[in-house]
Amino acid sequence: MLKSVLIANRGEIACRIIKTARRLGIRTIAVYSDADRNALHVKLADEAVAIGPAPSAESYLVADRIIEAAKRTGAEAIHPGYGFLSENAAFAEACQKAGMAFVGPSAAAIKAMGLKDGAKALMEKAGVPVVPGYYGDMQDADFLKRKAYEIGYPVLIKAVAGGGGKGMRRVEKAIDFEDALKSAQREAQSAFGDPRVLIEKFVLNPRHIEIQVFGDNHGNAVHLFERDCSAQRRHQKVIEEAPAPGMTEDVRTAMGQAAVAAAKAVGYSGAGTVEFIVDGTGPLRPDGFWFMEMNTRLQVEHPVTELVTGQDLVEWQFRVASGEPLPFAQDQLSLNGHAVEVRLYAEDPDNGFLPSTGRLEVLDLPELAEVRIDTGVVEGAEVSPFYDPMIAKIIVHGETRDDALERLSAYLKAARVAGPKSNLAFLASLIDLPEVREGGFDTGLIDRRIAMLTEGAVSEAAIAAAVAELIGGNKPPVEQEEGWRDPWSVEDAFQLSDARRLKLKIDVGSETRDIDIAWEGGRIVSENGIEVLDRAGEVARRGAVVWAFEGGRAVRVAKVDALARDVEPEHGTASVKAPMHGKVIAIHVKTGDHVAKGDRLAVVEAMKMEHAITAPRDGVIEDVPVNEGDQVDQGAAVIVLNDEETAEKAD
Repeated sequence: MLKSVLIANRGEIACRIIKTARRLGIRTIAVYSDADRNALHVKLADEAVAIGPAPSAESYLVADRIIEAAKRTGAEAIHPGYGFLSENAAFAEACQKAGMAFVGPSAAAIKAMGLKDGAKALMEKAGVPVVPGYYGDMQDADFLKRKAYEIGYPVLIKAVAGGGGKGMRRVEKAIDFEDALKSAQREAQSAFGDPRVLIEKFVLNPRHIEIQVFGDNHGNAVHLFERDCSAQRRHQKVIEEAPAPGMTEDVRTAMGQAAVAAAKAVGYSGAGTVEFIVDGTGPLRPDGFWFMEMNTRLQVEHPVTELVTGQDLVEWQFRVASGEPLPFAQDQLSLNGHAVEVRLYAEDPDNGFLPSTGRLEVLDLPELAEVRIDTGVVEGAEVSPFYDPMIAKIIVHGETRDDALERLSAYLKAARVAGPKSNLAFLASLIDLPEVREGGFDTGLIDRRIAMLTEGAVSEAAIAAAVAELIGGNKPPVEQEEGWRDPWSVEDAFQLSDARRLKLKIDVGSETRDIDIAWEGGRIVSENGIEVLDRAGEVARRGAVVWAFEGGRAVRVAKVDALARDVEPEHGTASVKAPMHGKVIAIHVKTGDHVAKGDRLAVVEAMKMEHAITAPRDGVIEDVPVNEGDQVDQGAAVIVLNDEETAEKAD
């Protein structure tokens, strides 16, 4: 067994690897950027090494710095986790040249499966069914558009390198192809350093089912059954579960054999996932699935496989990297119960799921026997704008699928997150969807039901509970040691008003409210605004702020700070602001341009995803205070827009 390992990653996966390494007696070395100096994975590791500035391109993606850190600390191996350099063949090769084991497949296997076009050609030779499409080298826009027409719309444009939905666009008709192609190529270049794409047929009512495979350096390969990842948003997985709903033994056998054949075709060693697109128009069929791609690394959703098989896949990785054969043969592996995983993100479902950053003021994820939490943050940590905004993975195991979903639903409604926006309420609503409960869903489900999944708000009763907490409960101001003290309400000989009444302004989320509170018989009531009838409700005080919680949603309740108002400019001038911290990668307008509501003004890239900034109304561009390539903070003015009347007066 290896004696020491450097983990070339961060966040929850680094913490996850440390957990198994510690159990196996392996010394762990963490690496960190300037933004992660106080991160949880740094605190958990036996040793930690700084590798550069916050941007991943200057730290976690700099292979030379990571290998130098491994040499300096005497690491015998490097575990890449997932993302960053995990599927970088040159990095795997460099680790081996430096005399350290790479906890993953060979560089040759990564190269063979890392580019989707070549991988599909290889799979065809191995007898694995593949989706119809164009996987060649020609990247001319007109040529690709012609190929898309030949394949037949709808089509998917997909980055040749990488995954995670980046560089992927679904195109319904030819008129939209060119814009979608340019956007996909830009995103692919940014995320993977490779703008090349392929075109493939979009399978209607598709399901996404993947097979966990494992190989060793002795010629052995097995699969650890399937995971269903069909519940997706923008091609990114939201719910992962094992086993797949509706799976039969004959289909499982066919998919498992195809996945093992794919692994053996490249002499695969270590953990990998073979992903299939599956016809979801009816029951699963042995001839109704096609190879999409192979991820040559550990997957984000590996915990569901661990819970239903009873195996520690990271331990398997370490054993294979140490030269040991696979610990079990195919006939020794079996399924037990059902597991479901969701990814808790710092993102705003009410605003297009844009990443949300900031301090985690409240993070309450209860510890329960049937629930596993994989996380890389604690309450008080900062969600950085530089990396994936995952807060935690919540994984639940049950004897049956219904058991697991019911437990997960209850857990999501009991958990509490505040500070950055989160998708907690969205996940709770999704788990309760009839289609999810019945197992009758495909990759388009979330898009079809998105309005319903993002509706709702914290109730007035919950807000009232927060207000009660904010003003000190059932005691009027003159009976509190601290609070709002109105000199005209002091109970003395000069009293001019009722000491048991209070008028104040409070912020409830982005709304300012006037409330008039009175104390009567130990109860709090209001004459207008909020009814503060009792203190029932989930609340959490953090300094001068109280958070109200309900059904996974959180609302900030605080006294109004008049000096902190964000006043809009007068005379019809408005700033169109960056919705998140990011990099301006495109500006489509200039001063003096006339624009209509909905026109694209600029594009900001955050977390390697593109986000278009559009005109909120008709108007004239007064100023463009940023340049392409600039880094902007959330809320920074990107475009200054005048209405037509104001612009004419200015002229």
